[in-house]
Amino acid sequence: MADALENELGLPPGAFARIDETDDALFYEPARLVLHIDDGAIAALTELYRAILPAGGVLLDLMSSWVSHLPPDIAYREIIGHGMNPEELAANPHLSRWFLQNLNRDPKLPLDDASLDAAMICVSIQYLQRPVTVLREVRRALQPGAPVVISFSNRCFWTKAVAIWRALDDQGHAALVERYLDHAGFAQIETHVLAEYIEDVSDPMIAVIGYTPHRALSRPSAPHPSPLPASGERES
Repeated sequence: MADALENELGLPPGAFARIDETDDALFYEPARLVLHIDDGAIAALTELYRAILPAGGVLLDLMSSWVSHLPPDIAYREIIGHGMNPEELAANPHLSRWFLQNLNRDPKLPLDDASLDAAMICVSIQYLQRPVTVLREVRRALQPGAPVVISFSNRCFWTKAVAIWRALDDQGHAALVERYLDHAGFAQIETHVLAEYIEDVSDPMIAVIGYTPHRALSRPSAPHPSPLPASGERES
């Protein structure tokens, strides 16, 4: 499934294989109107969005669901949602419009060049079998200097996560996403630990941010990164 761009990452053969290779549309057919991270992780991500995503901008919530974790007190001009389940996307009050698309089959986004002010991928990067190809599409659709925020925790649908993700811990996940962004042509790549993992108490939340080239000299600041703790994966 991986394209030549993914082969350039230098990962082992089979890095993007999954335990469950059945049609993604079947897996995502049932609506899952549940939260995949805990309240602390959500609050930390919302505060990062407050700092990074431009108020009044056009945002893309890629691989979205029924929640976007955006600050409720900030207005955005348009929020475009993408996902695999129409019931989940229709239930998301933040989305101005949305579209359905299996990015593992068709990574080409139906968006104009330089039409977005920011993009987000929340707790879903581990499911992409063509991550560099998809992120190059995101970069194409972003304005110069615009951010993409890729966040993840230690939860996932284990059988749909790619092999390389299943083999790594939190620190490895961050390094992998940094590599994805670098190969996709993003600059000023930063990793931020937003919430610490405490077993049976709190979920970790980590965000990797990249900017399209030729960004403005000034941009919103995010919290300083802290050392990455190791944690075990948990099923969503």
